[in-house]
Amino acid sequence: MSNNLCILCRGAKYLCGRAYCPVFTKLRVTQKVFNASTQLFGSSPPAVFVGRTGYPQVFAGPLAPNDVGNTEAYDFPELWSSRSLDEVLDMRLSLFLGRRVVDARSVEDRYVQELQLLVLPLKPVDVEVRFAKRPIGFSFSEYEPPMGPRAPMESFRVVSMPPPARAVEKLYSDADAKAGVAVIELYSSGVPVSHIQKLLSVGALGRKRSRRLVPTRWAITAVDDTISRHLIEEKVKWFNSISEVQVFVRQIHKNLFISILLPGEWGFEWMEAWFPRSTWNPFGESVAIEGDHELFRPRDEYASIGGCYYAARLATVEYLVRISRKAMAIVLREIYPGFDIPIGVWFVREQLRALYSQQPYKVSSIEEALKIVDKFSALGSRIWAEKSRLLKLLKRVRKIDEFLKRD
Repeated sequence: MSNNLCILCRGAKYLCGRAYCPVFTKLRVTQKVFNASTQLFGSSPPAVFVGRTGYPQVFAGPLAPNDVGNTEAYDFPELWSSRSLDEVLDMRLSLFLGRRVVDARSVEDRYVQELQLLVLPLKPVDVEVRFAKRPIGFSFSEYEPPMGPRAPMESFRVVSMPPPARAVEKLYSDADAKAGVAVIELYSSGVPVSHIQKLLSVGALGRKRSRRLVPTRWAITAVDDTISRHLIEEKVKWFNSISEVQVFVRQIHKNLFISILLPGEWGFEWMEAWFPRSTWNPFGESVAIEGDHELFRPRDEYASIGGCYYAARLATVEYLVRISRKAMAIVLREIYPGFDIPIGVWFVREQLRALYSQQPYKVSSIEEALKIVDKFSALGSRIWAEKSRLLKLLKRVRKIDEFLKRD
């Protein structure tokens, strides 16, 4: 990259080919660390983080900026789909993480109960944090959104908080409702998915004797899986099929998302193509393609491709519930050079939710759908068709049908 490129661009044109400005990101982190203090008074969005290393002995603590007011957007992925990555990074790297080691089974611990109080409201909560030393560093993850400086905590308390939503308060107090039932009830009551994930993570849901702290990345996938599984089994499988092929396309932040919905029984396939110099293929010379699928019913084994599978499935199922139809869904993602930082599975869920809010192309055959894929895909429909298990299955079924018709 030319040394003069940054001078010409100045963070406005993304001339380096990245989906964000690496200079701004470095400056943000440097500034946050430089201005960090051992004391913080701010409005948590609300937000918490529970680690997984060493489970059941884990790091857990609040996230808050050194700012008071309406910080809701700092930890509300449902608001991020159309924001620039620079905006998201600016918000996320402003969140300071206070950490303390706790036993995941000790939900009666006073500190854990304070964390639970923090996330009961849907609106920001004022908190006071005293760090053992000045916070430093930052964190990027394929599961959780980015986080800013962190440090061990000496003390933490909730200073003031708005009242929780009625559904949240009810299920927090319910000692008999199983966690899965609570997740579905909260979702049905309109509580955002990202907030349900926080409640599960801090052990605020489930039967009293079974409540545990759940590492944030596990809670994210558990909620996506629980809700989408319920919607498939209780609704989608019983709907009539769509009558024509629907193709959705969304291009954003060096990513391409394509969803092909085909008439028939429920099926789902999620595939990702990581181009060289993208996040998980930084030194590769060819495109790396991975995927997983299910047919007729939600899969029992954890998807090898990770949490994005369940985030994509939830967004897809929500659309089918909205139109009261079932379909076989083949969802593709191409990640191009320049998208080279992990920012969490929220990105897939929210970009696909945005994708399904658009009008689809409607065609009468798979062949026509693949022609649409060719208009947008850098990889091409031929390669996608070769890698797709469900497209291969449909091709075999069609050949059998044609053979039977000839007989």
